[in-house]
Amino acid sequence: MKTIKLEYPHTLNIDELPETVTAIGFFDGIHKGHQKVINTAVQIAKEKELESAVITFHPHPSVVLSKGKKQVNYITPIQEKQYILQNMSVDRLYIIKFNEELASLSPQEFVDQFIIGLNIKHVVGGFDYTYGHKGSGTMATMEEQSRGKFTTTVIEKIELDNEKVSSTKIRELLKLGDIEKINTMLARPLSIHGKVVEGAKRGRKMGYPTANLVVDEKAFLPKPGIYAVKVFHKGEKYEGMASLGTNPTFTEDKKDLSLEVNILDYNNNLYGEELELEWHKYIREEFKFRSAEELVEQIKKDENEIRNFFK
Repeated sequence: MKTIKLEYPHTLNIDELPETVTAIGFFDGIHKGHQKVINTAVQIAKEKELESAVITFHPHPSVVLSKGKKQVNYITPIQEKQYILQNMSVDRLYIIKFNEELASLSPQEFVDQFIIGLNIKHVVGGFDYTYGHKGSGTMATMEEQSRGKFTTTVIEKIELDNEKVSSTKIRELLKLGDIEKINTMLARPLSIHGKVVEGAKRGRKMGYPTANLVVDEKAFLPKPGIYAVKVFHKGEKYEGMASLGTNPTFTEDKKDLSLEVNILDYNNNLYGEELELEWHKYIREEFKFRSAEELVEQIKKDENEIRNFFK
């Protein structure tokens, strides 16, 4: 997959760009609804023997429209988005910088610059996709503004248990730690990539060595607690138990969350390595124990529960 970063006005030459079928949207989470949009674009591209593309934006429009007063964390930070889209057989990814200039474009100006100007022949979008100044452009107006240069497909709402599958709903579920429902909405396990760094090495002393993962600081992580996870490293898959929290048994007044994972039946050095972590089930809250011995007893129970979960 080729990734191209753009901002307004872009300087790409239309004559040097391949004709593409493009999915368009912010796509945070790349949930079932987003996947329907993207997979439809990939399928139409195959049928038309064109390249497939995704147009997305960064940062989130609310960051710009709030004049930087709002912080946004992402279910799929931009790197995660790229990993997932690559696996969905997308040929090229356009990441458009969302700034005040972009936000002020009229719908027609947006279409001229980022649809017609990128040699796009067909656009696939969700029923609620909007663009242009104050979101005044819709998938209905896009057809009108195409100048006869491209056609469109609109994907209707995707529901689960009579509820719209949405990034907003997934964020609510992340706060509750409801990983299993999130994974149903994503049609895949929620995942995050991180680099292993040195930690306090308390786990090793207790017989449960952990890999301390540094992840994208803009990632929207689930509720603190203990989780059943799977870990991927160099093509190998492992089961593990992850702790997301502040280690209250050993630290006082710590506010920053740390993510540690004990990989079951694994004891190699992973410092400096990149791991992919899949979240599978919330096990329990993080507690402050009276002693390291009490903590170890609980970890043994957690391990047993997680092994049984993955059986």
